[in-house]
Amino acid sequence: MSVAPENYIALSAVLFFIGVVGVISRRNPLIMLMAVELLFNSANLALVAYARAWANNAGHIFAFLVITVAAAEAAIALAIVAVTFRRTPFVDVDEVSALKG
Repeated sequence: MSVAPENYIALSAVLFFIGVVGVISRRNPLIMLMAVELLFNSANLALVAYARAWANNAGHIFAFLVITVAAAEAAIALAIVAVTFRRTPFVDVDEVSALKG
């Protein structure tokens, strides 16, 4: 028994909405990073669902590219957050002056 592509797209929309709410409502950079990763994963789910529905590999290729971009973004963002957390015990994203030399 196969799951309809509409169900995957609905799940992707719900995940995307949760990610947007997480980015907008939270001020902790780690939680914001997790919310951005949730946005990337929802986009990947939609790409793979469409690729499966249309029986082509373009969605799989784009999903792979999104995964590589998300991995690079996570590595750089985690490095920035780690350096910022070393300087101050509490980090608020509204205080970006902490990154100035």
